Amino acid sequence: MVDSFSAAQARRIALAAQGFGRPRGPVGTRQLNIALQRLAVLQLDSVNVFERSHYLPFFARLGPYDKSLLDRLTFRPKSGYTEYWAHQAAVIPMEHRPLWHWSMQKWRTHKHFVPWASEHPEMLDFLRAELRDKGPLTSGQVEHDANKRSGPWWGWSDVKTGLETLFFWGEVVVAGRTRFERRYDLAERHVSPELLAREIPQDDAVRELVRLGARALGVGTVSDIADYYRLLQAPTKAAIRDLVDSGELVPVQVRGWDAPAYLHRYARIPRRVEAAALLSPFDPVVWERDRALRMFGFHYRIEIYTPAPKRVFGYYTLPLLIDEALVGRIDLKSDRQAGVLRVQSAWREGEASVDLDRVVALLDETAAWQGLGVVEFADRGDLIGPLATHYRGRH
Repeated sequence: MVDSFSAAQARRIALAAQGFGRPRGPVGTRQLNIALQRLAVLQLDSVNVFERSHYLPFFARLGPYDKSLLDRLTFRPKSGYTEYWAHQAAVIPMEHRPLWHWSMQKWRTHKHFVPWASEHPEMLDFLRAELRDKGPLTSGQVEHDANKRSGPWWGWSDVKTGLETLFFWGEVVVAGRTRFERRYDLAERHVSPELLAREIPQDDAVRELVRLGARALGVGTVSDIADYYRLLQAPTKAAIRDLVDSGELVPVQVRGWDAPAYLHRYARIPRRVEAAALLSPFDPVVWERDRALRMFGFHYRIEIYTPAPKRVFGYYTLPLLIDEALVGRIDLKSDRQAGVLRVQSAWREGEASVDLDRVVALLDETAAWQGLGVVEFADRGDLIGPLATHYRGRH
């Protein structure tokens, strides 16, 4: 018999697997480390109109915390974490790096890199030498040296392309960041010889990545699980079959879903999940838009790249999670010069019931976490009026 779950149960399983609904308390390095190990991958993004994306999943799950603790945990030299192209540009545990050695080898023959690399071997040798002699270095620091040289291949675009090529190939790592700018260095200086030398057959590596993704999701379809690390569907299906055979995954039916699903054997099925959070557009709860629609009935598209007159909801809208539902979306901007958290727009999701008391408390908590003393409201969105009125009534 295949177990059957309601869509509501699936939502609770997924949110619990992602760390929602747990008691809150003081947040230190230990709590951040536990949360990051649970996520297994932390997507990075440079947009900071409100706050850089990688800080937001921990605020959503744990509450206010000192961002410098996360910086030290993830970006300091000899960190237990590293960056690689896992899902997208992301932070992963250092011990997971060997799971990507097969991918590093594939990038060496990928059409995106081969033409450029074959035409610029001198640049790659120059970059290796620069990092060996002077690393860690930002691309700007390397460019400064490169422009002292001569030749048509010296320049910022070639320097950056070369560094990124070596990064994808695994020869170079991101050895910390300065004001979010990557500092590159040779992998051998930051990755242990044991991890550098560990070779895991691709099938075994993919199986472990599928296991990690399924555990982080709690329950998901083949496409959900494949997307967690942006794996191809065919090897994901093969890995799922193996994990079902071993008992790691359990085939289940989620009523209302049009595809079979798989439950991780350690997934919790809580009776309820209590949470109030604003989610990053790159939070695993919503980063796979089809899953967000199937799981929460929430159609989500980020509008950063949409011309302003054509935006429906706003530049950087954050899904609003109240307990087990996505009930709205709020577009925030941190105006640090004025000390104001600006609510650019706020929208109710369909006919969803929105507890304004909890949203106001969340905005106050958000402003305090950002070091901002005031929350101010624009006039866009069907939730903005009730929210602004309620906020003023509470203050």
